[in-house]
Order: sequence, then C-alpha cells, then structure tokens
Amino acid sequence: MKYSIIYGVIRPEISEQLSVGIIIVDGDKISVRYSNKKMNVMKSLVTESEYKFFGKVLRSLVKNNTIQSTDVINYLTRYSNNLIAVSQLQAINLEPTEKNKEWLYRNYVYGRA
Repeated sequence: MKYSIIYGVIRPEISEQLSVGIIIVDGDKISVRYSNKKMNVMKSLVTESEYKFFGKVLRSLVKNNTIQSTDVINYLTRYSNNLIAVSQLQAINLEPTEKNKEWLYRNYVYGRA
C-alpha cells in the first residue's frame, strides 16, 4: 500500500502548509479523502477566492475520480501550485484493510491540527 498527503499551502514563502487530505493507493485502486474540519481551518487562513479554488480542486479529485494512476500522483507532486501541494508517494508495510486506511487518515490528516 502507498499513500500521499495533500497539503493546503498557507504561506509558500516559508513552506507553511496544512495536511488536509490523503491519497491511498491499494494496488490498482486509488482513493482520495479529505477532512472537512481541516477545510474549515484553511478557510480562515487564506483568502476567499483561494479557498474556493482549493475546495473546488479537492472536491474534484474526490468526486470525479480524477486520479486514475500513480503517474497522475507523480505529476501532482512535481507540478503543484502555490496553494496545493502533494507529497511524493510513500510505501508503507501495512495490509490494505479499511482499518489501516483509517489509521493512515487519522495519523496524517485528521488527527493533526
């Protein structure tokens, strides 16, 4: 199983960012999940137009199943903009169970403020 963290970039000049979502790769299946709680935090840290753009992109990744391959994740890692950043894919030695996917989400996104 592999994962990548989706960050909202708050102040790019000092690389300040907030983890808001996670991409989990389980073989051929790729899922994207984000935290509404973290999105509310982002809303208070960026301008309204930045927040709307960020939310639109994030919801599109989830609803439209935009990420269909690890090549897309690698592209997002290299070509993120000043508002959205995606970490490189990391392999983790865990069985791809729902419990372990939930653990990843809680450990890297939801449980962090």
